[in-house]
Parts: sequence; C-alpha cells; structure tokens
Amino acid sequence: MTATPVLVLLDHAADGTLRPPVRELLTLARTLADGAPVEGVWAAEQEPAAALPVLAAQGVATVHRLVADADADLHLSSVLADGVVSVLSASGARLLLAVSSFENKETVARVAVRTGAGVVTDADGVAVEDGRVVTHKTVLAGTWTTRCAVAAPVALVTVKANSVAAEDVPAPSEPAVVEHVVAVSEASRRVRLVERTERADSGRPDLGSAHIVVVGGRGTEGDFSPVEELADVLGGAVGATRVATDEGWIGHDAQIGQTGVTISPRLYIGAGVSGAVHHRGGMQASGTIVAVNSDPDAPIFEIADFGVVGDLFTVLPQAAAELRRLQG
Repeated sequence: MTATPVLVLLDHAADGTLRPPVRELLTLARTLADGAPVEGVWAAEQEPAAALPVLAAQGVATVHRLVADADADLHLSSVLADGVVSVLSASGARLLLAVSSFENKETVARVAVRTGAGVVTDADGVAVEDGRVVTHKTVLAGTWTTRCAVAAPVALVTVKANSVAAEDVPAPSEPAVVEHVVAVSEASRRVRLVERTERADSGRPDLGSAHIVVVGGRGTEGDFSPVEELADVLGGAVGATRVATDEGWIGHDAQIGQTGVTISPRLYIGAGVSGAVHHRGGMQASGTIVAVNSDPDAPIFEIADFGVVGDLFTVLPQAAAELRRLQG
C-alpha cells in the first residue's frame, strides 16, 4: 500500500461539533498514513467551523466539504455514498475509516458496491502489513478474535468506539477546507427525505461511543432510576436489554445486543442483567465488566470481571453515594 491520503468520515452533532470517536479515528489514521496526509469528509450544510480546532489538533490536512444540490440530502446514505465515491477518486485515497454506526455501515456498503472496495465493519484494530490493510475484530458474541486482510485495492473500515486512545499532534496546523460538489446519481434521487425529528438531548454520552455504560435488565422491573443515577454520577450512558425495551420500560434506542447497539466501553455495569447470549453479543468486547444480580447462577457472572450478588436497588444507590463522597 503506497503512501496515499487516509480519509476519515467526520461524524458530528447537529451543532457542528465532532463526535468523540472521530478523534480516535484521526489518531489511528495518522499511524496508518505513513507520512501521507490525513483528510476528512464533512457531510453537512453548515461549515465545519466548530470542528476546525479539533481537526487542527489532530493534524488533518484537508477537509472535503460535500456540497449537494437542493434536490439531494446528504443525510441519505445513498447520496452520502455518492460523495464519498467522488472524494475517494479525487484524492486517490485507498483507505477510508468511519465510526462503526448503523448509518455508516450502510454508507460504506453502498460505496463498496459502486467501487469494488473491500469492507470490514466493527473493527477494533487496524494496521498495514505488507501493503495490505489488516483489521482485528471480535465475532461470535465476542468469543473469537479474527484478523481480516483486505485484498481489494481500496479498504473501507468502520471502527468501534474506544478502540484507540486519542492523541493530539505536537504542532497543530489549520486544515484547508475544500468544497467538493457531489454528482448525485439518478438512483440516489429516487429516495426523498420527507421529515427529520431530532432526538431530545439527555445530557448523557452517546450510547455507542460512551466510555462508561450502565445497563438495566429484567431485574429493574421497570424502575431505571438507580441505573440512571449511577450513570449520571459516573458520567456514563444508559443502556438496556431487549426484555426491558420490549416491555416499554425504556426506548428501543437503548437496546444493547445482537439486534440492538453494539458497544465496547471501557467500563460496563450490568444491573439485573441475566447475560443472555443475544445481549452478550453486543457488549462482550467491553474493557471491564461489572455485574450486579441477585441470582448467583446468572450467566453474566461467567464473563464478569467483578460480580456482586445482591439487590440492585440496594447496591447501585450505595455505589452512587460512595462515588459522590469520593468526588467530594
């Protein structure tokens, strides 16, 4: 693999600030670029002004700001794929990194179909070996660790959050912002976005990228207040098992598992979570797993680094109170 630019898809919030995992990707991109520039792809109507200080600190050389006509919406994966294909061609990049999210997986899949690129999703490590992009990822509910080499000339890799420690460059320099007009395909124009509803901000980190996640299961019996209290003390996100979401105790966007969000936080705390295989498939790659369950035979204790056999309505408030005391 020759020294060509490494592209990073710059996920950001509605206010234009970068999502935390993007800093991790930019750090990773620098280690893979072999002296070549790291460049970003910005898909939004607004200028990336709010993100420029972070991009400068990460050593990004160029930001390709995608511009589509009024009849096309960059929120649609097909339109965004058109833009990414165009930037790949113009920059000569042979590697694109993106945060591992449902939206980005759909986008890179479309890019791969149009370009013949190789795709790896949910990677937790990326390297270049003998000119090939080689990724590391866990499969089969986290029970196997695999290495995948991309044989195609272009590699598209979505990376799990918390896989890399973000580090700034010693000497920041402001990136150049270049407008990149998207030639939207006729196929992409067949889909039209008719309405968007912004989700209310809970003030907590995004579930998919949070460093700390506190999860409630059947054992909460619908009362998530101890789970939310502990999460807020720790500055973490709140998640749930499928049973809890199916019962309507919490929204489905909080579901963790094979049919929900896949997470890999540095700290996972499961309260009243049995540890069914479909839930474990979405969290078993967590750094440290803490389980609180009144059933000593609960399967989650098999994978927990630290287990507490007890009532979550007693244990979690005590833990939150002690943490507050330690925080002063």
